[in-house]
Amino acid sequence: MLFAGSIGRTDLPTGSMVDMTRTLQEKVLTLSDGVRVLPGHGPETTIAQERKSNPYLKNLTVGAR
Repeated sequence: MLFAGSIGRTDLPTGSMVDMTRTLQEKVLTLSDGVRVLPGHGPETTIAQERKSNPYLKNLTVGAR
């Protein structure tokens, strides 16, 4: 789950940082920069903006495992 400047929680009983990281790399970061992100709460953003400013995405490699 992607939010403007953040990601969804992984500390809940069914959460997994490993799964979240994999999903971000394989699904989210493969999207083009112009894709709009409309999170369930919080402001609208774009993939380009999140690549630049989201600390959870900064060190991830697209498609890496």
